[in-house]
Order: sequence, then structure tokens, then C-alpha cells
Amino acid sequence: MPHSTDPIPEADLRPVHEQRSFASLRSIGALILREMSTTNGRSANGYLWAVAEPAGGIILLTIIFSLGFRSPPIGTNFAIFYATGLVPFMFYMALAAKVAASIQYSKSLLAYPAVTFMDALLARLVFNTVTQILVSYIVFAGVYFTMETRTDPQIVEIALSLSMAFVIAAGIGVMNCFLFEAFPWWRFAWSILTRPLFLASCIFFIFDDIPEPFQDYLWFNPLVHVIGQMRKAFYPSYMGDYVSPVYVFGVGLALTAFGLALLVRYHRDLLNS
Repeated sequence: MPHSTDPIPEADLRPVHEQRSFASLRSIGALILREMSTTNGRSANGYLWAVAEPAGGIILLTIIFSLGFRSPPIGTNFAIFYATGLVPFMFYMALAAKVAASIQYSKSLLAYPAVTFMDALLARLVFNTVTQILVSYIVFAGVYFTMETRTDPQIVEIALSLSMAFVIAAGIGVMNCFLFEAFPWWRFAWSILTRPLFLASCIFFIFDDIPEPFQDYLWFNPLVHVIGQMRKAFYPSYMGDYVSPVYVFGVGLALTAFGLALLVRYHRDLLNS
């Protein structure tokens, strides 16, 4: 029998992992575009509104609380003090919530072999991280350039705080992505359990002013470290010796690894449930 002399397509000569990488990148890009179009409208203005809405909300809250509180625990301007607490807190809350809903949001598309749960997680993680970074920049720039804040923001230190918020949000989000699908009641329980976070994350006060033994308990809240690091970034005189990036990164990465292990093991069961 004669052998075929037809050339093998170049695409078939690529390693399987390389082809899979390109497929994943295309899937992630498509999921990002889908989220932009479905969540924020089908135009650039829709995405601009997605950034402006949370930024405007944070700025409005900052102004309102600034009228009631004249003397912050550190510095002379309550607006920037409050913003340094609220911005990283909202960064974490928004990102963790979006990542936790990744499978639910893209469940209909995950039935196709070309789209995996990792694609859905990464798409939401990338899209919402970029959005929250833009929100953070708008809020800080708005307060810093319109008020006398007497602060000295350090870009590297700000980046460290947002990186800490990113890692802990990713860990909580990935873990809840499994738990929300495996145990529907956990969504309501989590909502109740996290309501005190707004008060327990040192947004209105500093960790140093908390009396014992409550200080020891609050230290285990990763958001206390995230917000403390942000305040160190704006107030060079603020020591913040309690801040431990190692602790935050360790908790976040451990939760991410554990959550991913559970999703790898049970994602098919979750999709079929």
C-alpha cells in the first residue's frame, strides 16, 4: 500500500502542552470579553462605568465620613486615612466575591471541552484585578490631588499592600468557588460570618489602639495586615510592626492550593450537580 506523501500540518507538529496553552489563552481572552460585554455593556463606556461606579462610591463614603470625623488616629486628614483602609478592603471584597462565583457564572460554557474551570477562574481573576487597580488609582489620586493630605505615598509599598489583598482574595475566592457549589448553604453562612469584617479590619482605627486581648485575636485577620501595609505606604512615620506579609501570603497561597486541589478532584461532579 503506498504511503501518503501529504505534509503534516504545522499545528500538529507543536507539542500538546503548547497547543493547550494557546487554547487556554484564547478561552481566557474570550471569557474576559464575555464578562465585559455581559456585565458592563457592549461598549467601552460600559467598562468605564464599571470602574467609575465603585470608585465614585468609595469617594462618596470617604467624603461623608470625613465630615463627621475631623481627627484621624494618624495624620491630619481623615479622608486619606479612611481611603487607605477602605480601598484595600473593597479590593479584597470585590475580587474574592467575583472569583468565588466563577463556576456559577460560566457553568454553561464549562460543558465544552475547550473551556476549563481554570480558564473561568483566571479570566475573572485577571479582569477584576485590573478593574480594582484602576478603582484604587482613581480614589487615591482623587483624594491626594484635591486635598491637603500631608502624606508621602510610596508606590512599591502600595503595590505590596494590593498584592497582599490580591493573594488573600484569590485564596478565599478559590476556596469558596468549591464550597459554594458543593454546599449551597455555605453561601448564606459566609455572608453572615463576614459582615463584621468592615469593623474588624481596622478601617476606622489603627491596630495599635486596640486593647488586649482583642489585639491578639484581630492579628489573625489578614485584612488587618493588608490595611496596615497600605497605611505604612502613605504615612512614613507609621511603624506598623505588626504587619506580616509572610502571614498573608502564606494563608492566601495555602487556601489557593487547597481550593484548586478540591476543584481538580470534584469539578466534574459540581458541573453535573
